[in-house]
Amino acid sequence: MSKYFLLFGLFLLCLSQSILAQDRQFIPDTVLINGDTLLMLGDSLLIEEPVKEIFWKTGGNYNLNIQQVTLSNWAAGGSSTFALNSGLTLFANYKKDNKVWDTQLTFSLGFNRQDNRSYKTRKTNDNFHFVSNYGRELSEFFYLSTQLDARAQLLAGYKYTRPSGSDVEVRTKISDLLSPGYVQSSTGLNYRKTYKDKSKISVILSPFTGRFTIVLDDSLSRAGAFGVVPGENVRAEAGVSLAASVTDIQLMKNITWKSDINLFSNYEVFGNMVVNFNSVIRMKVNKYISTRIETVLIYDEEVFIKQDDGTSRQAVQLQNLINFGISLDF
Repeated sequence: MSKYFLLFGLFLLCLSQSILAQDRQFIPDTVLINGDTLLMLGDSLLIEEPVKEIFWKTGGNYNLNIQQVTLSNWAAGGSSTFALNSGLTLFANYKKDNKVWDTQLTFSLGFNRQDNRSYKTRKTNDNFHFVSNYGRELSEFFYLSTQLDARAQLLAGYKYTRPSGSDVEVRTKISDLLSPGYVQSSTGLNYRKTYKDKSKISVILSPFTGRFTIVLDDSLSRAGAFGVVPGENVRAEAGVSLAASVTDIQLMKNITWKSDINLFSNYEVFGNMVVNFNSVIRMKVNKYISTRIETVLIYDEEVFIKQDDGTSRQAVQLQNLINFGISLDF
């Protein structure tokens, strides 16, 4: 009798192992629960996190350049000088579905000090530029866009002259904080394309553009500087604008170029252009050191530049900087 019980027990044991083996064969490799992927590996359970989409891309660059010359009892002549130029660029770009929003802030400031001058320390660079563009996709490369462009300076600027027969320099204030400042708002059609090497091109034609010239300094306002009506602080214009930019164009290995141009024409004097052009060529030595060649060109027929002979006239404003120093990307 015990022999039958032993055989029956062996039969039950084999049957249970067979059932367990069959149950294991039906355990799925992956299971989806609420969008999460569950991976079944033996007796362990792993949860694979879903890949999160990144809609924002942010970053920037900071550069600092210093030059110093110190002379003492120098037979060849000359004077001690110190120069500093610094710049900061920040950007935040958003893209989701058929919406894009690109924002960039650029700020630069520079000084020069020379011992043998009446006013030893002078400003050499002072630029503030903020641009923000929001667009909705119409087709693969075309967007309906609204753009805000603001340009200003933060510190007072002076014209230095030396009257005939005098050894003393005279300085005259010709600009100041938000004197001038320019705000331009536009809506139009935007062509934009990003290439495989991450270079970008953007062209915006805006038939509906408002441009505001701001002069907060009372003395400059009373003089009617930068085209405002004497005594007023703001000049409003309506017109058409064309803005184009290229970013991260690879000229050669470790040499990139970015540039932008903004053209504006007032409907009242259609054809006369306000021109703002910026160009930066960056030659990267390594992660922390680079050379930058920066060019700024401005033409505004409402701005009259005081000449050395005391007269004022319309003229092309040109600034060119060649800097070698520290450059940090983040």
